[in-house]
Amino acid sequence: MLSRQFVRENPETVREALENKGVDVDLDRILEVDEEWRELKRRGDDLRHERNQVSSRIGDLKADGEEEAAQEAIERSGELKSELQEVEERAETLETELEESLLELPQIPHESVPVGEDDSENEEVRREGFDDPRELPESVEPHYDLGEDLEILDFERGAKVAGGGFYVAKGDGARLEHALIQFMLEVHREQGYTDVFPPIPVNSASMRGTGQFPKFTEDAYRLEGRNEEAYDDEDLWLLPTAEVPVTNLHREEILLGEDLPLKYQAYTPNFRQEAGEHGTETRGIVRVHQFNKVEMVNFVRPEESYERFEGLVDEAEEVLRRLELPYRVLEMCTGDLGFTQAKKYDLEVWAPADDMEEGPAEGGRWLEVSSVSNFEDFQARRAGIRFREEHHESAEHLHTLNGSGLAVPRIVVAILEYYQNDDGTVTVPEPLRPYMGGTAVIEGHDAVGETKLGGE
Repeated sequence: MLSRQFVRENPETVREALENKGVDVDLDRILEVDEEWRELKRRGDDLRHERNQVSSRIGDLKADGEEEAAQEAIERSGELKSELQEVEERAETLETELEESLLELPQIPHESVPVGEDDSENEEVRREGFDDPRELPESVEPHYDLGEDLEILDFERGAKVAGGGFYVAKGDGARLEHALIQFMLEVHREQGYTDVFPPIPVNSASMRGTGQFPKFTEDAYRLEGRNEEAYDDEDLWLLPTAEVPVTNLHREEILLGEDLPLKYQAYTPNFRQEAGEHGTETRGIVRVHQFNKVEMVNFVRPEESYERFEGLVDEAEEVLRRLELPYRVLEMCTGDLGFTQAKKYDLEVWAPADDMEEGPAEGGRWLEVSSVSNFEDFQARRAGIRFREEHHESAEHLHTLNGSGLAVPRIVVAILEYYQNDDGTVTVPEPLRPYMGGTAVIEGHDAVGETKLGGE
C-alpha cells in the first residue's frame, strides 16, 4: 500500500507506475478526495477551537449577569456542534473512500525494472544446466501421457472426485511429490529457514494484507457457511499461496531489529480458480486448481532488502541446481511485474517434451516454478508490520520478500520429461532417492480395476 503522503507528494510517479503496470485507477479522484478530506480536517479543528472558546465564555457571561449574551453563546455553540457533526460525517465518508482507493494503487516498480508492456519484454538474466545436459530419448513423451502410461498420474479419477483442473498422483507419483516437498524443506532449513505449518483457510484481512484483495477475488476459493457478506473478517478463503498466512503471522505487530532478517518457510497445498483459463497447458499438471508448493517469506530492514532479494533468488535456485534440472532466470518488466511487487525474478525450468515448440534451441518449453519478489514496504503498510531497533525508538515499516522454493507439480513435469529413459521409465534424481526409500527408477504400476483389461 502506498502512503497518502507519498501519493500526495508524488502524483506523477504514481501515474507513471499505473501506466507502466497497466492498472486503471482514477488517480485524480484520489487526489481530489485527499484534498477535500484534509480541508475538512482543518475545518473541523477550527470549529472545535471556536466551540471550546464559546463554551468557556458561557459560564463567565452568566456569572456577569449577561443572560442575553450567554444565550447567544449557547445558540452559537449548538450551531458549531451541528456544523462540526456534518463536517466529521463527511470526513469519515471520504476517509473510507480514500482508504479503499489507496488499496487499488499498485506498488511503484524499482528504478532498475525494465519498462515493457507484457511478458514478451521480460529479460533473461541467465541460463543454467545446458552445458552438459543428460542424453534424452529421441522422442520425449509429454508428462501427461507418460504419467498415465506408468499409472502414477490419474486425470480421469481426479476429475471424477473434484472436477476439471484436479488430478490424482498415486504410487511413485505420490511418493515423488512427497519426496520433493521434504527435499525442498530440508534445503531451505540448511539456508536458515524456520518451518511454519499455517492454517490452510485464511480470512479476508489476511488476503488484503498481502495484496490479493480487493484486486483478485475472482481467483480465490471462498468457503461458504460462516456468513454471507463478502470481505467480512469472518469470511474464510482457501489460501492461493503460503505467502498469505505466513506474511500475516506478524500483522499489526512491531518486531525488533534483533529479530531481522526473519526467514520462514512453509509447505502448503494452494488453491486458485484461474487454473486452465488461459488457453494453454490445459492438459496435465502444469496449470491446475490445487497444487503443492514450498514458500519462503522474509522480513528485513529496508536498507538490506535488495541484498536479501538476490540471496532469496539464489536460495530458490539451489533446489534446481541440486536436482540438476536446466533452468533460466527472467527479470519481469513493468507490464508483467504484478500488482504488489517492486521487483521480481521468475525461475523457469526446462521441460523437453517434443510436442512443444517454444523454449530453448533444444525444443521443449519453459515452466515457471518460482517467482521471487521484493514488495519493499507495500505489504507491510497494508498489514501494519513494523520494526524498531531499540524499545525506545520509533517504529517504521519493514520490507517483505517472498519466493517459491518451488512449485511441486511443475518440477514433477520437468523430472518426468528430462529424466525420462528410452524404455519409458524415469530416473529419480539422486537427491530425492533417500526420500523415496532408495528408489532409483520409476518403472510404473499395474492398473486397478477393469482398466487393466483394456476397458472391457
